[in-house]
Amino acid sequence: MTLISELTILQPADKEEVDLPRTSADEPAIGKKRLYIESYGCQMNFADSEIVASVMRNAGFATTSSAEDADLIFLNTCAIRDNAEQKVRNRLKHLTGLKRQKPELLVGMLGCMAERLKTKLLEEEKVVDLVAGPDAYRDIPKLVEEAESGQKAVNVFLSREETYADIAPIRLNSNGVTAFVSIMRGCDNMCSFCVVPFTRGRERSRDPHSIVRECQDLLDQGYREVTLLGQNVDSYKWAESSSLPDGEGTGVGSTAPVTFANLLELVALIHPDLRVRFSTSHPKDITDDVLHIMARYDNICNYIHLPAQSGNSRVLKLMNRTYDRPWYEQKIHSIRRILGEDCGISTDMISGFCTETEEEHQDSLSLMDFVQYDYAYMFAYSERPGTLAAKKYADDIPEDVKKRRLNEIIAKQLAHSAARNQRHIGQVQRVLIEGPSKRSDAELCGRNDQNKMVVFPRGDWQKGQYVNVLVTECTSATLRGEVV
Repeated sequence: MTLISELTILQPADKEEVDLPRTSADEPAIGKKRLYIESYGCQMNFADSEIVASVMRNAGFATTSSAEDADLIFLNTCAIRDNAEQKVRNRLKHLTGLKRQKPELLVGMLGCMAERLKTKLLEEEKVVDLVAGPDAYRDIPKLVEEAESGQKAVNVFLSREETYADIAPIRLNSNGVTAFVSIMRGCDNMCSFCVVPFTRGRERSRDPHSIVRECQDLLDQGYREVTLLGQNVDSYKWAESSSLPDGEGTGVGSTAPVTFANLLELVALIHPDLRVRFSTSHPKDITDDVLHIMARYDNICNYIHLPAQSGNSRVLKLMNRTYDRPWYEQKIHSIRRILGEDCGISTDMISGFCTETEEEHQDSLSLMDFVQYDYAYMFAYSERPGTLAAKKYADDIPEDVKKRRLNEIIAKQLAHSAARNQRHIGQVQRVLIEGPSKRSDAELCGRNDQNKMVVFPRGDWQKGQYVNVLVTECTSATLRGEVV
């Protein structure tokens, strides 16, 4: 088996979403300057780039899909692993050559890596003209003006209020069918291995009125699926003196907070043809209320990303995950009891965290056997500067041991993914068509309820339609079948 030491995602489409950079699309640019955005990392970053594109459109910029054609280049960065940052630094080397050919070109660094390194980034990477953290995107036009005057420009202020609720995102390279909708920002969990609380700030929830409005607008534009995004969606909570009226479906009073379960129901009620997903859930916060809302509405997908990180309670305590293995197993029992055995469940799993023993690694493998995940995001532990783990614990597991354990996790997950997909053979799956298959224009593809890619002959079907597909075969990553 090939050694895999980086992020591994057991669906090709997901790998494109998370592991490969996304670029901005071409817009008409008569009388406007050209902006090129390259986004790395998580779905939150892709959603943020759509906010940035909207802010910059109002400042007179149109997006382009070519860095060579741009007047302004933004790299929206990830800091979750050292490898993610090295990808960006390698990209900057290429942009240095581009800037030599075009001295007036401006290069900006956005996102988590920008927030983590701040002004140090300007010192280390001379090609960079401006740095903006995740809460400073409204300020970017002013930063660009400063950079155009020859100054280096920085804003890495973290806000306790900013949610960008009033900014309508510009969908970049969209398939016109699926879209991300950010419902909250930041994270209060302080997992010991994670840099996100330091790069995205404290947790704050977005006004539910604006979320429902954005989802309704997407439906009106022809979109048929929204994914509600947050570092921890289950801790979403919005309170105001005059909350949403009961007629809009919350069932909450004038002073009761809107919870994630309430919000999920509000979005599901927009229209039965608008399919709803969400990510990410935290095992300490996901409630039976959320699961019952999922069961109540057919257009809320039966899929939950519930990161375990480890299957051992001692390691989970070191990670500051605030739950133990029995707690996590109980959450899995609740999902299966309320949503059934076919509900898709995925996870994050870290191999070789500080002091992890061989027996504790085996506990992670046994948890995977217990849950039977549909797929997983799997990492070898990478120490991140400034985190609690970096300050308190020695990164004492040798790299070869980390990678060997990671390979064992991957091998087990591949087997589980194949077995879970086998369950669908002979079943009819409702699939939302996202477009042509990547391998052949004679085939179309889309996802089923459990977030699995389904490929089938094109026929006369079109992107954005729902079809019922009889699954006839599968791999560990993909289902194949015929429209019935």
